[in-house]
Amino acid sequence: MLRQIDKFINYLKVEKNASAHTITNYKIDLDSFSTFLEEKGIKDISGVDHLALRMFLARMREKNYAKKTMARKLASLRSLFRFLYREGYIKSNPATTISSPRLDKKLPKFLDVAKAGMLMEKPDKGTMAGSRDSAILETLYSTGMRVSELVGLDFSDIDLISGVVKVLGKGSKERVVPIGDKALEAIRRYNEKKSGKLKTKEALFLNNRGGRLTDRSVRRMLDKYIKACAIEEKISPHSLRHSFATHLLEKGADLRSVQELLGHANLSTTQIYTHVTMDRLKSVYDKAHPRA
Repeated sequence: MLRQIDKFINYLKVEKNASAHTITNYKIDLDSFSTFLEEKGIKDISGVDHLALRMFLARMREKNYAKKTMARKLASLRSLFRFLYREGYIKSNPATTISSPRLDKKLPKFLDVAKAGMLMEKPDKGTMAGSRDSAILETLYSTGMRVSELVGLDFSDIDLISGVVKVLGKGSKERVVPIGDKALEAIRRYNEKKSGKLKTKEALFLNNRGGRLTDRSVRRMLDKYIKACAIEEKISPHSLRHSFATHLLEKGADLRSVQELLGHANLSTTQIYTHVTMDRLKSVYDKAHPRA
């Protein structure tokens, strides 16, 4: 079983170019399933059927796993068995009949325009660290990119003349998105300060040692400024992505364009943001409909 899991993990690394965070989550999920199978005396992958998967699901329910965690683990198993079936390691896919628990839809957390503006102005732009933090915050809010996409940026990905940035998203899919003047100004200011101090020359955002920043470093940085702004909402770097999409829709952007900017494969993923447009739609309705 572990041998097949290792082959799948290698496939994610080499062919899918999955992020380190994604691979870690897959490994945790699949290792827990492998341990469960050992407890049940199932030593070979060919011995796994839909009943074994249902027993694993029941075990998670007994341990009061959150629905989101259960859904993620089942998604990992589906990906594993889809790979094993396609590569001929198993004759049938036992995961096709297993459905995930229905998740409660949670609205994304985002900042209003005033708080987003306050956050953008908080870093001390006169220092190296402050100018870097300013550039990071402005870039996240200006482009709506994921924090994993941000830390992977090279300076060559930014076109300072055209005002666009090339983003390498999930599944190694590239997209080109506009980047605002405020973000470009912050990037120029930061780049001027860091010139001549590079160890990882191609990386856009660097840590104090001159290496590429990590996701965790960006989260810690954001937490510091959220606290300094006395913002009560629990905000993460992904919340700036939500704020980006929300504010575009509030100002009249169409859903399909926002989908492209966010790099969502399906429009249904983007539709979660439509709740924020309801007030605007009601206003349009009240003004336009004769019976409003």
